[in-house]
Formats: sequence, C-alpha cells, structure tokens
Amino acid sequence: MKRLIVLLTLTSTLCYGQSDPKLLAKVYQQAQELEPKLIAWRRDFHEHPELSNREFNTGKKLAEFLRGLGLQVQYPVAKTGVVALLVGGKPGPVVALRADIDALPVNERNGLAFQSKEKSNYNGMETGVMHACGHDSHMAMLMGVAEILTRNKAELKGTVKFLFQPAEEGTPAGEEGGAALMIKEGVLENPKVDVVFGLHIQSLLPLGQLAYRPEGLMAAVDGVDIKVKGVGAHGATPWDSVDPIVVSSQIISGLQTIISRQTELTKAAAVITIGSLHGGIRRNIIPEMVTMEGTIRTFDPEMQKKVHDKIKLTATRIAEASGATAQVDIQVMYPVTYNDPALTARMAPSLAKVTSDVKLTVPVTMAEDFSFFQQKVPGFFFFLGAYPADMKLTNRPVHHTADFMIDERAFVTGVKALMTLTLDYTNQPKTK
Repeated sequence: MKRLIVLLTLTSTLCYGQSDPKLLAKVYQQAQELEPKLIAWRRDFHEHPELSNREFNTGKKLAEFLRGLGLQVQYPVAKTGVVALLVGGKPGPVVALRADIDALPVNERNGLAFQSKEKSNYNGMETGVMHACGHDSHMAMLMGVAEILTRNKAELKGTVKFLFQPAEEGTPAGEEGGAALMIKEGVLENPKVDVVFGLHIQSLLPLGQLAYRPEGLMAAVDGVDIKVKGVGAHGATPWDSVDPIVVSSQIISGLQTIISRQTELTKAAAVITIGSLHGGIRRNIIPEMVTMEGTIRTFDPEMQKKVHDKIKLTATRIAEASGATAQVDIQVMYPVTYNDPALTARMAPSLAKVTSDVKLTVPVTMAEDFSFFQQKVPGFFFFLGAYPADMKLTNRPVHHTADFMIDERAFVTGVKALMTLTLDYTNQPKTK
C-alpha cells in the first residue's frame, strides 16, 4: 500500500510538471531574507486589530502596500477588502491566494510586547479587540508572497490574484460581508480564477508542520436560535407556571441525544453546542420566555439536513410535552471547507518541497468561509503549525482565546508553501 501511495505521488508530480528548481531556490532565499519584514508587518497588524467589516485602517495599509509594489489594486472590495493583480511575464492560468484580515472581540492577556490595547463595541458591549486567530499572520505572509512574486514576475507564468478578505469571522447583524460578498462583487472574474489556495496558521500544531486532507477539512457551520415560551409565576409556586427554564434545560439535554443516539458518527462527525442561554431577571420570578443560541457543525450535506430536522422536532416536541412552545430558527452559514480531491492530489507534492514535516490530518470541527471560494472554483486549503514551543506559557494558546499566540518562525514556511503551490500550478499544463 505504501509503495502504491509513493507511486501515485511520483506519477502525479511527473504528469503535472515542475517549477524551475533555480527559481524555487531563489524565491526560498528571498523568503528567508524577508523574515524580519514579515514579523514587523504581523506585529503592526496585531497591535492595531479591527473587527469584521470594520477593517478600515487595515484595508488602507494593505492597499497602499500593494500599490507600492506596482500591482493593479481594487479597494475597497466587500466593504474593506483588497484585491491585487499580478500579471506574470509569461502566459498561464490564474491563481488566487487568499488571506483574511479581521480580528475578534477578545481582551488580550498573553503579555506580548505588541499586545493589542484596542477597544470597540460588539453586540452593544464594550470589548477589547484581538487578532486571536492568526489573521494578522495570514496578511503578513500573503504580503510577503506578493512582494517576492512581483520581484520575479518576469519568470512567472500566468496571473496571481491576491485576495485580502474581510469579515471571515462573520459580519455584524444585518450586514453582508466576507468571502460571499467578495464573490458577489466579482473577485473570481476578470480575469477568471482557475484555482484558489489558502492556509490557516494553527497554534497547537508543531512549528513549521504543514497539514492537509482531501475532501472535508473543516466543518460546515450553521446557527440555531430557540425561543421557549411558557407561563410565568412566582418562584414559590411553580405549579402555577409552565417553566421555560426547566423546559429549556430538557431541550438542551435532548439536543445532545441527536448526536449521541441519532447520528451515524462513523460516517462523519457532527456537533450541536448551545453557547448562550438567557431567561429571567430575578431569583424568585419564573419568566415567561427563555432564549438560547447555538452552533451546529457537520461535514455531510445529508447529515446536515437530518440534524436540522431533528433539532426542530426535538425542541418543539419537548416543549409541547410540558405545555410550552418552542420556536426554532436555523441559519445556514458556512459550507464545508472542501479540498478538491484531484487538485489536492496534484498539489500535495508541492508541500513536500517546502518541508519534510507534511501530515495528512483529520477533519476539524471549526469552520472557514474560504469554503465559499471552493464552491466556485477548485480550492486547496491547509494548516501551518506554529506552536510556540520555546515560550513559557501559562495557558495553552488556543485560537479565539485571550491566551492565543503563535511562533513567528512559522511565517517563512507559510510564504514558501504558498509560492510553491502557485509556481508549481502555473507550470502545469491545463487539464480538460
């Protein structure tokens, strides 16, 4: 079996062409020399983060930098995003490279010298703002790729579109944004994109490791809101009520049986999490209504529909059994981050040129709106390990937390990976 895998990899590599080894060696050296700028760019973005659809200064900085390289720049796109076009010196396909640019409503506490002190308002609450998911590093790495490829554009076959995308973490209520809006505004056209590549830094993977998988890499995500209406009463006489708090607790327990007892988990993973529960205002008053909010994660479209149907059935029937009512609203959000299998087979050997630490990973239940690009053109998305092994950590640097941090030594590997994918793909003959 191992011999077959090696043979298929070699066959894929030989069939689809190679970049000029001298060009690769040159851009790798340039990536190494660029490391101090990569770190400086990242730290500047980290110290001055902006929330989704509010990346005004971030977008301006990116547009100014890209114009300075002499690229064709569109700004703003999808409210605050930037698109830059690099036309190579030789004909070839169009490759899109994407980086997300928004930060999160998190109060940073990791003690970095360039720690964010920004404050903003999110959902009516004052909050700190932090690049707690690595988007600052994604911007820095893609800036590095743009600078190096521009420097070598005479040897570049085809065209590269650099997509700096806002609002990956989701838009404020009532607003459009993110990858879906970029697509709506035509970023995959004029010229038409043939393929899209992207990466996500991972704070808990070993430093410099590249991890990928064909097909479903990251989950589809949907939102669920449930309103439970009962009858209020004095807390001392619960028999006068239809207690929506008790009913809600039963619904939450019931939702977990959808996963543990009604979902074929050997086929694909699934998750239902209720992360917000609100009801009542005083300890001795049973309220009339409780609201809850949750997230749904799935990898299989058929399973996704079944889970949605089961959530509605479980919540409404449990409420009815107690004399209450439950109103269920499910919002379809991001699709599965799906790596085109044929493209993945073609491009995986490119990652092995960058490092020997390449891993076939398991699916993860986080989500990415890079998936919208993959619905329109073949796409390949992978992870870059950046666990800060040399740092004395008080807490694990988990994404979306106040303790998040990454090892900046991973950046050069990320730049090399994106450049190698681009150069290898543009040197491959077009397939029918």
